[in-house]
Amino acid sequence: MGLSKHTVEKIGGTSMSMFGDVMRNVIIGKRRPEELYNRIFVVSAYGGITNLLLEDKKTGQPGIYGLFAEKGDWQGMLESTRARMIEFNRSFVELGLNQKQADNFVNERLDGIKSCLEDLSQLQTFGHFQPGDFLPATREFLSAVGESHSAFNSVQILRHHGINAEFVDLSGWRETIVSSIEDNIRRNLSVLNFAECMPIVTGYAKCSEGIMNRFDRGYSEITFSKIAVVTNAREGIIHKEFHLSTGDPKLMGIDNVKIIGNTNFDIADQLADMAMEAIHPKASKEMELRNIRIRVKNAFDPEHPGTLISKDYVSPEPRVEMICGRNDVVAIEVFDPEMVGQSGYDYQLLQSFDRYRLSYIAKNTNANTITHFVAQKSKNLKVCLEDLRQRFPGAEINTREVAIVSVIGSNMKIPGFLSRAAVALAANHINVLALDQCMRQVNIQFMIEREHYQTAQIALHREFVEKE
Repeated sequence: MGLSKHTVEKIGGTSMSMFGDVMRNVIIGKRRPEELYNRIFVVSAYGGITNLLLEDKKTGQPGIYGLFAEKGDWQGMLESTRARMIEFNRSFVELGLNQKQADNFVNERLDGIKSCLEDLSQLQTFGHFQPGDFLPATREFLSAVGESHSAFNSVQILRHHGINAEFVDLSGWRETIVSSIEDNIRRNLSVLNFAECMPIVTGYAKCSEGIMNRFDRGYSEITFSKIAVVTNAREGIIHKEFHLSTGDPKLMGIDNVKIIGNTNFDIADQLADMAMEAIHPKASKEMELRNIRIRVKNAFDPEHPGTLISKDYVSPEPRVEMICGRNDVVAIEVFDPEMVGQSGYDYQLLQSFDRYRLSYIAKNTNANTITHFVAQKSKNLKVCLEDLRQRFPGAEINTREVAIVSVIGSNMKIPGFLSRAAVALAANHINVLALDQCMRQVNIQFMIEREHYQTAQIALHREFVEKE
């Protein structure tokens, strides 16, 4: 396709639910007609729809997929999902959406899914088909319908407003072609002239390996990244409901936080470790290697340039860029007097982590103790712990629920940093259970009791951001 002038822009589900605001602020804004193009938009499903299709991301409450897998009332959930999708259609009629066409689209997709699931249910009764044979594919095509719905509606609304929008459905609905995600993108986008039309692309992309299977709920950012790389985009833009700021404005106070402005991909990875993703880390890697910058913007503050994530940026002055953290962490502490001087002990521990696909956020070690800090929601945490206890019978293995508060910046070579942090935390009666810092000094993590999670963030933000 050659080097282009275009950008690839992603809009999240919460923003898509307020599409009128997104259209006015992000898509049209103050642009002249000729400035509307050379932009590809990758859209997520409307807020809450993927939860209904799969399962609730926070609570785990089953949606259509979960109930189908458990042999529950998936038909009832499918009809509830249909009603919610049609309710979204109704909410956009005033923007120019033809509700009959939109409802027909929803009904055609959901009727097809219903028929397919009924056939799969019938196949199970023969006993030769196991859930593992079809559940992964079921999860794939169920998740796809949410993005197809929002993309279809967006195109109809934009055309009503005189924009030459094109519906690009990467979901592979009723297609027998199976290819890589890159080939899927090329096949659907290479025929379009970005200077004359505005592609509205589904965040779900069908591929031979299964995008849900590889990336689960972070798949829309993978699609965004792949499109940027395949089409040689000038820049990738992610529109969120908030600015990428020095802290949570709800916690610190909107007047106390500052927009970061500039940072690098390394810092984006640190944020992802704290579940504060500017972009999915696996999505950002290819863009980083191709030197495609990512800009994070607030969809409701369109005139602000947002925060630019680039490959080589380092703050010219030492500063803290963000205070964040997570309070869903479990410390796995392995104490073994025989560990001293024994080579490969940590390697043996991590074999269990690898076997159960358990990744860790941070690690502390001393002569006879190794502590790994992992996300509490890790699926195989319990079985991994049991495996460790069987493999290391002489070790004392304990777990503790903790929180991590992280201070992050591209250049944090601030003299006296640790003493200032310790004083700020001590002044608020917060005991540091452990801390983790690499020599590169881009991220310092404080492990604390969960009850101090918010207070610690406020104290550190006040010390390193507000005082500065």
